[in-house]
Amino acid sequence: MASFELFIALRYLRAKRKQAVISIITMISVIGVAAGVMALIIALAINNGFRNTLQRTLLGATAHVTVMERNPGTGIANYREVIAKVRALPHVESAAPTLYSSVFLQGPMQPSGAILKGIDLTAAGPRADLQRNLKAGSLDELSDNGTPSLILGSRLAQTLGMRVNSRVTVISPQGEMTPMGVRPAYYTFRVAGIFESGFFDLDSAWGFMSIQQMQRVLSLGDVANAVEVKVAPVEEAVNVAKAAEGVLGQDLAATHWMEQNRNILNALKMERFVTIITIGLIQLVAALNILISLVMMVMEKYRDIAVLLSMGATREQIRRIFLMQGLLIGGSGTIIGLILGYGISFAADHWQLIRLDEQVYALSHVPFEPRWLDAIWVAGGAIVVSVLATIYPARNATRILPAEALRYE
Repeated sequence: MASFELFIALRYLRAKRKQAVISIITMISVIGVAAGVMALIIALAINNGFRNTLQRTLLGATAHVTVMERNPGTGIANYREVIAKVRALPHVESAAPTLYSSVFLQGPMQPSGAILKGIDLTAAGPRADLQRNLKAGSLDELSDNGTPSLILGSRLAQTLGMRVNSRVTVISPQGEMTPMGVRPAYYTFRVAGIFESGFFDLDSAWGFMSIQQMQRVLSLGDVANAVEVKVAPVEEAVNVAKAAEGVLGQDLAATHWMEQNRNILNALKMERFVTIITIGLIQLVAALNILISLVMMVMEKYRDIAVLLSMGATREQIRRIFLMQGLLIGGSGTIIGLILGYGISFAADHWQLIRLDEQVYALSHVPFEPRWLDAIWVAGGAIVVSVLATIYPARNATRILPAEALRYE
């Protein structure tokens, strides 16, 4: 029986009508549904791209959980004990000490402020993260044997005029105490490598060296100002941070990467919500067009519907005919919108069509990452809205009385 309703619905949609405006409104309805689906898929792909790119970059260059002093002091002297306790926690892959501070770098082109970070080269976690983003040079040359070496971010090296094997002067504010106050300390380092994470803030301001060399630059003993922890899966970072605070005592605090980047993650979450609401209005406009189109179609096919009823068609079949028309309009528009949305998203991401100012957005281009899961609920929502728009005209069609409609025929 469903083939009968589908046949009539297709005939009504394709037939030449006396009122051409109905065909135009029907076409606008299809375009409206397609535009809404396409826009929502593209907007969600952009939101996913920014969030996932930010997450990959942050997790590739920073810790999942960071253990620090609650009240900053001279550093964590017992960091080895802290590492042993943290490694015993579930889901912890690695834990390593780190020591970082702001310094001033002097190169052949121009000086620049930077953040130098000392890492434990024997720990697998920090070494793997740095190796993953290494653009030139070698991590093996960061060892304390021979000339002290460091690795610079690609844009920081460009600002300083540094290349691999160049010499850079590190000016530390924590130098020698003199009668006139603290005198900055000067150290010469060789550039052993250049890394590029793709994240502007890291590439333009960060440098890495061994933790032993960093302790020397800061005139400190065997201390660390943080213990960085890697967790698998990363979603367990919240639980690991809570568990770490429970075993480390009151002098140390543990924070996770989502807490450290709460503002930007909340902004992306709010943007996603606002995007869905805003672009969802396009679907409502398309639904109104479907409503108007079917109401006018019922008026135009008034006598045809009466003939069908007089020939034995049930009112339920008449209702299904108009529901089928809404489903056809919404379904065709949804398919077109999905094809355009995913096609544009994949093309824009592959060819990096939308460029960005890295100094403002920290990314060189707009990342598009469409998810197939989004297609399910976006398509489902568009079709449901389209079908709901048919309820009123379908009800009106079932109220037609054949005797009244055909009395003067």
